[in-house]
Amino acid sequence: MTPDADDRAPHPTESMAADSSRPVPPPANAHARTRRCGPFTVVEVLGEVDLATAALVAEHLDAATGRPEPDVLVDLRGVDFFDCSGLRVLCRAETRARDRGGRLRVVSDAQRLRRLLRGAGLLGRFPPLPGVPGEDE
Repeated sequence: MTPDADDRAPHPTESMAADSSRPVPPPANAHARTRRCGPFTVVEVLGEVDLATAALVAEHLDAATGRPEPDVLVDLRGVDFFDCSGLRVLCRAETRARDRGGRLRVVSDAQRLRRLLRGAGLLGRFPPLPGVPGEDE
């Protein structure tokens, strides 16, 4: 591998804090960032989520659902476009959270997302919340 290629190679993100008690979220990127809001881990998703960007969202969801009994909110209010690649990432993360005794819910007030979820048969699995509970609106 050339030095240039080594610079472009993805570097693994540290999954645990120094005290090993809480996962460290991956660094924010152009499509996702993670924060805490009370008891919730909130993954804010931004811009367009498609085949080219879904992995950037998935790394945040993987970190958020990696601990026992995660309570994850996926905030999709900043999303301009969301396709089946995003749905696949959501389904995978929700299954992972449930397998660990937790839950994953979506936050969105967009009718286009509700229509997408309904059309994919996922509206019952992901009934959108209008906002993040406990957040000043």
